[in-house]
Amino acid sequence: MTRETITTPDAGTLELFTTGAELASAGSGVVVVQASMVTAADYTKFAQKLSAALGRPVHTFNRRGRGSSSPQPQDYTLDLDIRDLDAVMKHTSSTDVFGHSFGGAVALHAARTLPVERLAVYDPAVSVNHSVTADWTTDYERATAAGDDDRALAVLTKGLETGAFSRMPLSMLTIANKLTAGTHLGKQMRDMMRTGVREIKAIIAADMPAEPFLELPLETLIIVGEKSPAYFGVACGQIHDILTGSSYTILQGAGHDGVLRAPDKLITELSDFFAG
Repeated sequence: MTRETITTPDAGTLELFTTGAELASAGSGVVVVQASMVTAADYTKFAQKLSAALGRPVHTFNRRGRGSSSPQPQDYTLDLDIRDLDAVMKHTSSTDVFGHSFGGAVALHAARTLPVERLAVYDPAVSVNHSVTADWTTDYERATAAGDDDRALAVLTKGLETGAFSRMPLSMLTIANKLTAGTHLGKQMRDMMRTGVREIKAIIAADMPAEPFLELPLETLIIVGEKSPAYFGVACGQIHDILTGSSYTILQGAGHDGVLRAPDKLITELSDFFAG
């Protein structure tokens, strides 16, 4: 894996990792757009397996507010991530994109205007006809204003509904956050929770009907985990219904973290798709 730092048109910086850089002569790579609350490092296993299966490079990068990339601005909107994806695609000469969760929302919105040839998304957190709501943000903001990051993180975790911990009672999850505050995962969650909430708000602000997604590439693959929260399938179903050339797959036995676990059946699905 190689690491480099690229500069964006607005003078920001993005930390970029390439798995299988030695395979560049085999064709352009696949750019991976990450979910909220995680870093590019969390996709190492996925990138290694997909690159090996494809025989092409896979590019992961830390979106703003992660790793050594520029901080996420207070006035963040989805447009910033779309411009950053454009910069990564140009730098790597890549036209294939894969997005996971929030990264899937970025990819779906971006592919309407960027030169994406093949687009695949897994549990994209895109809001179509108000399919994504976040009434919990009021409670979250009340907790952060009071300096209670343990409760704020608990509210965020339950609001996202994407992990096993989200099913715990709020009081128990708050206590668990106190106990794990010194761990690597606990620190990472705290470092990115404000970034994550800005991203949720950006998704809701970018809500639209399904019809504008007719501008997506003809070759679009939509994957939803069988055990993922139901709201992912609501938006995906509406987009698939209007895209006559899209493929829709439910990954059996997989949850929202299916990409990070990188099961062989997911890698096969994606490598077959990106191989054309």
